[in-house]
Amino acid sequence: MKVDMTSSRRSLVVLMALAVLRRCYCAPAAAAQPTRNQTRPSPGLFVFGDSIVDSGNNNGISTLVRCNFPPYGQDFPGHNATGRFSNGKVPGDILGITCCLLCSSSIHSGYACDANTTLPTMTMVRSATQMGIKQYVPAYLGAELSDFDLLTGVSFASGGCGFDPLTAELVSVLTMDNQLDLFKEYKEKLRRIAGARRAAEIVSESLYMVVTGTDDLANTYFTTPFRRDYDLDSYIDFVVQCASDFIQKLYGLGARRVNIAGSPPIGCVPSQRTNAGGLERECVALYNQAAVVYNARLEQEIKRLNDTAAPPGTVLKYIDLYTPLLDMIQRPAAYGFEVTSRGCCGTGVFEVTLMCNRYTAHACRDVDKYLFWDTYHLTERGYNILLTQIINRYGF
Repeated sequence: MKVDMTSSRRSLVVLMALAVLRRCYCAPAAAAQPTRNQTRPSPGLFVFGDSIVDSGNNNGISTLVRCNFPPYGQDFPGHNATGRFSNGKVPGDILGITCCLLCSSSIHSGYACDANTTLPTMTMVRSATQMGIKQYVPAYLGAELSDFDLLTGVSFASGGCGFDPLTAELVSVLTMDNQLDLFKEYKEKLRRIAGARRAAEIVSESLYMVVTGTDDLANTYFTTPFRRDYDLDSYIDFVVQCASDFIQKLYGLGARRVNIAGSPPIGCVPSQRTNAGGLERECVALYNQAAVVYNARLEQEIKRLNDTAAPPGTVLKYIDLYTPLLDMIQRPAAYGFEVTSRGCCGTGVFEVTLMCNRYTAHACRDVDKYLFWDTYHLTERGYNILLTQIINRYGF
């Protein structure tokens, strides 16, 4: 009898991946059930949003908003420029590893990690490699994905997008609705790999991270004239409504654990200091205030959805990026940074995407001294410190 070795190998990979997921999801019977302040193991991580969490999707579309060239990725494994907008890993990667480490701690110690567990403590438990877990969350587009990648989570994020669909259209990237369409396509692939029942469990029990909205304010409203038919207050309301529509569509597709990040202090991002901070490149108070108002309304809308609209078992969580990142900018020495007003790439005052390249904009000598990699995005070290604070506060 002739044996189809390709099919056999594929089946073996799927079985091994499902075994790892079971180990990373099913806690011992004797373990206490997680409380509200404890972290529940997650079988996968799915990421939606903009360049903060794009791990290479823009490589697969026709846009100038891309970074799949040096010096981007200089500190990523293999020194590869994968399309991540940083020198190394981005938040989805860091969070993906953290979730698996939390999971391994819960399983091997018989308890669920609480929100006060720090990232350095978690890394002492077991490395993600030792657990057989991937070291990063891959992009859905632009690369061939393994069954294991599909079973454990991917990123649909696209650098340059926002909740406002016009934001993405202006720079020819994926809108948030486009990302949902890719998620629908992904779900069909998942059913073929894992079967309908297990696929539904992975979709409902996985963690979802949504990070976007910054470009709506920084780029579409403050930099272009295309939304000036709104005053700032009404535009913020419009973006929050777009965010609400997206969240409802996402849980309508089966997501039940959704974390939605607010806006960072936009006015202190190096690019905005250059654009509107005057000769001294100060933080732009108006932009920061807009972020504060947007965040308050977004948090209020998330609470409303939690209380009145979301299906039973759904947990929507607002994540405050503004407060910890502003503290890192204002007190750099407390975090081991020396430079927070400029990026590491080139002069650090205007270089981002195509302008941050090895021909005209060399990277700084010591990237660990810089909070920002380019004029929009943090260094991997910056993201690590920021995510540690977020995980300590919210748990995942």
